[in-house]
Amino acid sequence: MHTFDERTAALAQAVADYIEERLRLDPAPLDQTASRADLDTRAGHLLGPGGNDADVVLRTFAEVLAPAVISVDSPRFLAFIPAAPTKAALLFDMIVSASSLSGISWLEAAGAVHAENQALRFLADLAGLPPGAGGCFVAGGSAANLSALAVARERARSRTGRDRPPGGGPWRFAVSGQAHSSIANTARLLDCDLLHVESAADDRFTGAALAAALDADPDPASVCAAVATAGTTNAGIVDDLAGIGTVCRERGLWFHVDGAYGAAALLAPSARGRFAGIDQADSLVVDPHKWLFAPFDCGALLYRRPAGARAVHTQDASYLDVIHEHPEEWNPSDYAYHLTRRARGLPLWFSLAVHGSDAYRDAIEASLALARAAADRIRDHPHLELVLEPDLSIVLFRRHGWDHADYEAWSARLLRDQVAFVTPSKWRGETVGRFAFLHPHTTIEIVEEILATT
Repeated sequence: MHTFDERTAALAQAVADYIEERLRLDPAPLDQTASRADLDTRAGHLLGPGGNDADVVLRTFAEVLAPAVISVDSPRFLAFIPAAPTKAALLFDMIVSASSLSGISWLEAAGAVHAENQALRFLADLAGLPPGAGGCFVAGGSAANLSALAVARERARSRTGRDRPPGGGPWRFAVSGQAHSSIANTARLLDCDLLHVESAADDRFTGAALAAALDADPDPASVCAAVATAGTTNAGIVDDLAGIGTVCRERGLWFHVDGAYGAAALLAPSARGRFAGIDQADSLVVDPHKWLFAPFDCGALLYRRPAGARAVHTQDASYLDVIHEHPEEWNPSDYAYHLTRRARGLPLWFSLAVHGSDAYRDAIEASLALARAAADRIRDHPHLELVLEPDLSIVLFRRHGWDHADYEAWSARLLRDQVAFVTPSKWRGETVGRFAFLHPHTTIEIVEEILATT
């Protein structure tokens, strides 16, 4: 299995041919989902003691399994949060895999860690974090939120000398109703609770609301962190980062900014002003596999003061002592809950180095412009209504007279006809339509084609 013989050479060529064919698709096909029964019948069961001809297995994937995966990189994929990795990033991701690059420590992977740290420094500079800021790449925003808020909780324990707050209850994180679903999961996993802060009239989490909630709460000392969102997943709203950051600084709270989707728009001059105050963050999350055109899975986690994170996340074992003998060296495994990790930041580093940040700026501006144009088209339709003005590249709208079943049927029809993948969402309890624009090749003509079906 580990020898590069003639059989492996033929397989390498077949895989390379498939990869080249997939990369040449312009645009990528939307494709469909499939039932379990259909896949059981068509794909068969290829796993067993004897193995199979590699061509048969690859053909099964190409002809049966791959078409049953909706292509997130299609310009017609407008659901959830899409992805549109650059060809350079995709190609370099194959080098990372083929090279079996470990990304655990400086000892094992100095070159890879050095390049990843350049990419992290690029993101830290973008956010205005100080020169000492740093962190690591993790699987995505959920992993980053868990790792960062674990540090926030441990900071509170260290400062008070208590595992639990003086009141005896759990430590809490202040959040708004628009916070990502992973924040509630993180609190549960960390044996913490949430202080739910009511959003302002424009659905933004504000510093004023945070201060008022803390003042009204019977146990404010149990709140150890506030979580602001720089581009909510559902609606693309950027919270009052400056106001929340100020309250956190005044009251000694950890300020965590979840910018997994939206913080990439710091590159866009037209949107940069919305992120005022992000430079105050104690921890920041940006997912390059979203709006920075990197492949799955890649989330960047940055700390203002990485030493605190290292104290929490460094794993101690006798066989690991050797990687910690030189504390000045940077070990990515010290900054999140992981140990084993691939060097997942390298495709971003490579693509940024190849294309330059101006190309990224232009691609992000294209999505922002498309969101504004789509909002205009929605306003032009007599039976459609814009739910709110887009902050970034997510657009919510309602179709008068439709209920939840109508939106579901419309979504299924669009996918069946290969027009687009658009899934409904909820806004204040009401089912609405939702566009998420990230692919720079999604056009206003595609949007008009979709709206014509409503």
